[in-house]
Amino acid sequence: MMRRVSTVDYHTAGEPFRIVLDGIPPIPGDSVAERRAVAIGAGGSATAPRPSSLDEVRQLLVREPRGHAGMYGGFLVPPDDDGAHLGVLFWHKDGYSTACGHGTIALGAWAVDSGLVPAPADGVARVRIDVPSGRVTALVHRAGGRTTGVTFRNVPSRVSALKLPLATSRGVVEVAVAHAGACYVSVPAAALGLAVSAEQLPELAAVGREIRELLADAEEASHPTDPRLSGVYGVVLYDELPSEGSALVQRNVTVFADGQIDRSPCGSGTSARLAVLVAEGRLAPGEELLHESIIGTVFTGRAVGGGDPLADGVVTEVGGVAFRTGEHLFVVEPGDSLGTGFLL
Repeated sequence: MMRRVSTVDYHTAGEPFRIVLDGIPPIPGDSVAERRAVAIGAGGSATAPRPSSLDEVRQLLVREPRGHAGMYGGFLVPPDDDGAHLGVLFWHKDGYSTACGHGTIALGAWAVDSGLVPAPADGVARVRIDVPSGRVTALVHRAGGRTTGVTFRNVPSRVSALKLPLATSRGVVEVAVAHAGACYVSVPAAALGLAVSAEQLPELAAVGREIRELLADAEEASHPTDPRLSGVYGVVLYDELPSEGSALVQRNVTVFADGQIDRSPCGSGTSARLAVLVAEGRLAPGEELLHESIIGTVFTGRAVGGGDPLADGVVTEVGGVAFRTGEHLFVVEPGDSLGTGFLL
């Protein structure tokens, strides 16, 4: 029997996001978080899901020859209640994440562009999306009947450590840990003898993977209320750049899962950086961070309203642009010995 999976693909600041429209089996559960647990499977983990017909679809879409190791995407699922327009399970080459800012931006654009959520020709449409870490809102900006950008408001971002000493193969460094829908560790690249550049990407990926493993069971990586959100998801290595007007400017590369590289400035990682900068006193609510990626694309971010980043967390908004790159009908023909594909 031939398998068919249909998708629409976007990129947000260079990072792919593959939205699965059809071709997955039903995913039971009363919430998006429960459906993620089902997708992972009993005894599995976020980066090592149990075999299932659903996970075969993920593998099909992230592996060659239909995908690649840097692919990212999501399964559309029902929202938790009528207060949201849609739900999503985020996935990457190793498994399932709890949050994805660049994916939220792409989903907001898709929801409006596809007509799922009505939008004005000029103005802003609100797309409410249930993700495993909670409910987020994509503010889709429109002008002349076109989507011109998306700003997503994340779940509150909380800092659990600001100057945590960590012994790495490159020496002892101080890292910050923040929960922004997923847990991120951030560290200046210069403290590791590196700079955020494509030429040093292999070294950046290696040390990012090392830091993630070193803090895998750390208390600081434990979520205070939901153990399903515990564990380091990504490591943000950043450079300080000259300020632009009143805006703080940083360049980063985020290493997540098992050494996967975010081509964008990382949406939820930007939320984590905002919380850390507020906790450090370097950024006040309303002030802007220009967060540049390793390929030069930029997200804008700011903390909105009050909130203590070291207690209950601060609400952040991150803005970027997503563009549709294609629509696909993927098939697996009978007799194809590669099946769901391979990773190199």
